[in-house]
Amino acid sequence: MPAQLLSIEVAPDLVDQVYRALLGAISSGALAPGERLTQEDIAARLAVSRQPVLQALRLLKKDGFVQDAPGRGVLVAPLEAEAMRKVYQVRGALDVLAARLAAQQRFRIDPKLIERGRRAARGRNVEAMIDADVAFHQAIYAASGNPLIGQSADPHWRHLRRAMGAVLQAEPQRESLWDEHEAIADAIAAGDVERAARLSDEHVSRASDALAERLAQQLARRASASPTRKGDKA
Repeated sequence: MPAQLLSIEVAPDLVDQVYRALLGAISSGALAPGERLTQEDIAARLAVSRQPVLQALRLLKKDGFVQDAPGRGVLVAPLEAEAMRKVYQVRGALDVLAARLAAQQRFRIDPKLIERGRRAARGRNVEAMIDADVAFHQAIYAASGNPLIGQSADPHWRHLRRAMGAVLQAEPQRESLWDEHEAIADAIAAGDVERAARLSDEHVSRASDALAERLAQQLARRASASPTRKGDKA
């Protein structure tokens, strides 16, 4: 007798679409940290039923992008500088491993990726800056020959994209970023495993320090600009 399978009530692709729409809004800042989200409101805004919204919110909560709100619904999770440092620690280990493996293959990163990044850095399109940055690192993950590296890095990049977006809305991209990328690409192409690994480690360390510092300053400015609540001393 064939095995009995339960019917699927919600199409997985619809849940994924809602998840990606909400993640994109959170990453861009359209849904700000601390903003309350309810199933009813999201369903109305996205023109879908509540069921895929419920599933998507559960996934976002599991991934750390939303958290339970007092009473009812959820809140967009706050951005925290120290949390981003920890994300960078994990990403850094993956980047170094990928650079080592790619250098063993003497892989040549497409120069157009670096050209694209420099062009984006000169503009004002924050999403283009982040996309170019991610594309460069994904190219190294792919060049490593180990698909688990890219798969492991992906969830961490989701959090980094959010923090990078918040910072780049107010401040320019680091001037040295694409020089560092080009140096890493050159070391990989030359097959210099140790240099590629060292440059990758230094690059992630600089990026982590810069992002955490800028984010902490930005959050401090927001806190000082917030109106004093009733009962608080002026």
